[in-house]
Amino acid sequence: MDRVAFSVFGLDIMWYGILIACGILMAILVSSKEARRLGYQEGQVTDICLFAIPLGIVGARLYYVAFNWSQYAGDLREIINIRGGGLAIHGGILAGILTVWVFTRIKKLEFFKMADILVLGLPMAQAIGRWGNFINGEAHGGPTNLPWAILVEGQRVHPTFLYESVWDWMIFVYIFMIRKNKKYEGQLLVDYIFLYSLGRFFIEGLRTDSLMLGPIKMAQLISLVGIGMALVARYFLLKKKAYKENTGK
Repeated sequence: MDRVAFSVFGLDIMWYGILIACGILMAILVSSKEARRLGYQEGQVTDICLFAIPLGIVGARLYYVAFNWSQYAGDLREIINIRGGGLAIHGGILAGILTVWVFTRIKKLEFFKMADILVLGLPMAQAIGRWGNFINGEAHGGPTNLPWAILVEGQRVHPTFLYESVWDWMIFVYIFMIRKNKKYEGQLLVDYIFLYSLGRFFIEGLRTDSLMLGPIKMAQLISLVGIGMALVARYFLLKKKAYKENTGK
């Protein structure tokens, strides 16, 4: 499939960029609606996203470059050439969370409450954006004879982009359904981190283009860290915090 959707004055507009933009837009709309439901001003989500989205893209790029340094060491100008590909979602998530934390500190907003609002649309954006990998013929797995295998360069392989897209949609449905009955602030954030990390760990095991740290797949290592941190936060830190707030102890 042609990666180029159309051209404007000689500039190629890629399907990958269009899908990412659509995912981001949908995420902002969902989170903005949730913010209004909770009594926040309409523009507060947009204000945060104006910082979190570009810095998230920077984080995703720097993360990718860091683990592919030999590819860029000879020509540092290529680091800013994101049209050539090379974004890592874990770097984007980490940069985005840090940006939200700093923003809420400056604006004197409650971090976990705002994070729950913003994370609501994140798995939807990921689910949509993953189809850009399909168009680019990337982020696929190894050989398989399963009925739903896709053909890449004449070989039938696991459509790992599809696995992750389906998993992300499931995460979105889950956190959307529990949002009104969550037990404490931050629950949606830690549930997202746990569920995304869990799915990504197994899906990454099938991929053939992983970022590596020696013999270790970085996405699997980060996923294990994410699972551990989410469990600690969910069952110890945040529950304890909510108990103290509710009892005054």
